[in-house]
Amino acid sequence: MKRSFLGAIAALVVVAAAGGYALTRGKPAGDALAAAGAASAGSAASGAGGPPISVTTVMVQKRDVDVVLDATGTVTALNSVDIRPQVASTITKVHIKEGQFVSAGQQLFTLDARNDEVNVTKAKAQLAKDMASLADSQRQLARSRDLMAQNFISQGAVDTNQTLVESQQAVIASDRAAIEAAQVGLSYSRIVAPAAGRAGAINVYAGSLVQPSGPPLVTITQLDPISVAFSLPQRNLAPVLASLRGGGGSVTALLPEASGVATGHLLFVDNAVDAGSGTVRVKAEFANKDERLWPGAFVAVRMAVQTLKGASVVPQAAVIQGPRGKIVYVVDAASKASPRPVEVLYASGEDAAVTGVRPGDRVVVEGRQNLRPGAAVVERAPAEPGSRGRRGAGASAPASAAAQGAPPAASDALATRPRSGAGPRTGSGAPAV
Repeated sequence: MKRSFLGAIAALVVVAAAGGYALTRGKPAGDALAAAGAASAGSAASGAGGPPISVTTVMVQKRDVDVVLDATGTVTALNSVDIRPQVASTITKVHIKEGQFVSAGQQLFTLDARNDEVNVTKAKAQLAKDMASLADSQRQLARSRDLMAQNFISQGAVDTNQTLVESQQAVIASDRAAIEAAQVGLSYSRIVAPAAGRAGAINVYAGSLVQPSGPPLVTITQLDPISVAFSLPQRNLAPVLASLRGGGGSVTALLPEASGVATGHLLFVDNAVDAGSGTVRVKAEFANKDERLWPGAFVAVRMAVQTLKGASVVPQAAVIQGPRGKIVYVVDAASKASPRPVEVLYASGEDAAVTGVRPGDRVVVEGRQNLRPGAAVVERAPAEPGSRGRRGAGASAPASAAAQGAPPAASDALATRPRSGAGPRTGSGAPAV
C-alpha cells in the first residue's frame, strides 16, 4: 500500500509539472495571436478610412494618330542590267569609265566588225545583181506582150516571161532580207546602254576576247528613282493593300548612322504570302537625286498605313493588364479612383490610342499599383530626377541615429524582456531544471 501511495504522489507531480510547462509556453502564443488580430483590425480600419494615396495623373488627349509599321529593308535598284556581247568577238574600244553615269543609247563598247561589214557588202552586191536580172526580165515581158498583140507569139510565151519577172522580184526581196540580217550582225559590234544609270566596274579592255556566255562587261544600275524592299507580317496585309489602292501610303526610310531621312511612297505588294515566314514582300519607291540611298544597303523603314482620327491618347504606363483585360484608373472630381476597361487600338513609343476613356479624363500614371476601386487619391507633382536619392537619404537618418545610440524600438524592448512566469532558458529552449 505504501508503494501505491508513492506512485500516486509521483503521478501528481508529473501532471503538475506538465501543466506549468504548458502554461508558460501557451501564454506568449496567445499574446501573439491577440497582437496579430489587433494588427489585422487596425489594417482594415486604415484601408477603410486611411489617408489618400499619392498619385500622378495626366489628361487624356485627343489627336490624330498615324498607325505606323516598322521593318528593316534593303535598298534595291529599279533597273540593273548586266551588259554582255551577243557575238564572240574582240573589244576594239571602251567608250566609258568606271562609275560614269550614262544615258540610254550611249555607246559603251566597240567590237571587231570587219567580218560583219564584209557580209553586208556581199549582200548588197547580190541585191544589185538580182536587180539587173529583174530589169532584163521586165524588158522581155514587155516585148513578148507587143509580139502577142501582133499575133507573132502565143499567150503561153507571155505567161512564161511573166513568171520569170515575179520570180526575180521574190529574189530581190530575199536579197533585201539578207542585207538586213547582215546589218543586224554588224550592229552587235556596237554595244550601247539599254537604260540610263551608273556604270559599275569594267571587266574588259581593248583587245579582250569576249563571248556571250562569259562574265558581264559592265553593269548599269539605275539610282534615281530607287526602291526599298522589305517584308511585313501577313496580319498587316489588309491595311497595306488599302494604302496601295489609295495611291500608295507614305514610307519613310531612316538612313544608316542617323544621316537623314528619305520619304517615298508604296509601290508594290507581292501577290503571295511566304508560307515559310508568314510575311509578304513589299517595295517602296524613293527619289534619290542626292544618292543617299545605295543599292544593297540596309535601312529602317516606317510605313504609315492608317490614320486614327480624333483618337484618345494616354501614356502606355497608365494601362494595366488585369485578369479580365486592360484597365486604367480614372480620377473623378471627388478625387476618387475608379477602374475603367479600355481597348488599345495602337501603341507606339510612350503613348497608346485607346477606347473606353474620353478626352479630358484624368488617368493615373504613377501610384496605380496601390489603388483599389473607390480609393481616395491626392495628386502630387511628377518625380524629378534625383528625388528618390533625397528620399532615401532622409529615410536612412533614423537608422543612423539608432546606430549612434538612440533608444531601441518598443519591439526590441519586448524582445529583450523576460517572459513572466518563465525561468531562465537553456540553449535548447527548454526550462532549466
